[in-house]
Amino acid sequence: MNSINNFFKNINFALSSLDQKYIDDVIDHLIKLRAKKGRLFIIGVGGSAGNASHAINDFRKLCNIDAYTPVDNISEITARTNDEGFETIFDSYLKLSKINRKDILLIFSVGGGNLKKKISTNIVNAIKLAKQKKTKVISIVGRSDGYAYKKSDIKILIKVKDKKLATPISETFQVLLWHLFVSHPRLQINKTKW
Repeated sequence: MNSINNFFKNINFALSSLDQKYIDDVIDHLIKLRAKKGRLFIIGVGGSAGNASHAINDFRKLCNIDAYTPVDNISEITARTNDEGFETIFDSYLKLSKINRKDILLIFSVGGGNLKKKISTNIVNAIKLAKQKKTKVISIVGRSDGYAYKKSDIKILIKVKDKKLATPISETFQVLLWHLFVSHPRLQINKTKW
């Protein structure tokens, strides 16, 4: 019971620590994105990649937002990893997609990338490209010392007291927040079945 109680205490702490102003800012930016016919690109690795894939479905189906993630094309990712290295999988996709100032890059990540530690450098490279192209960068991350948190235009930090739970709770909140976005009455256009 102690582990269960600890998990839920950390969930409650993370929930009570969310800054709703940033959540509202994300919703505003997504509304503007749709109005100007921009595209939403979502990236993440590991569990966050799975979340990116699910999220683009919801943004497209419920909000009529033109959304993409490179993680849905496993053939391209593995070919690029094989030929160019894993660190290129996102920025090369975004270059080919001609990411620009009308678009948004949404990052789902626990740590947000770190060049010195060589962690999630593919996310770092994607953010660098987005900044060069004047693309807005929004991050939902579990750490404030990562590249995504430091370089994003809007960042939502998932605060977790028990650092052993940083990954599961950060990835849980990615799901929670994108579902909040796609079901928000200012964003959602199409009804869900249930």
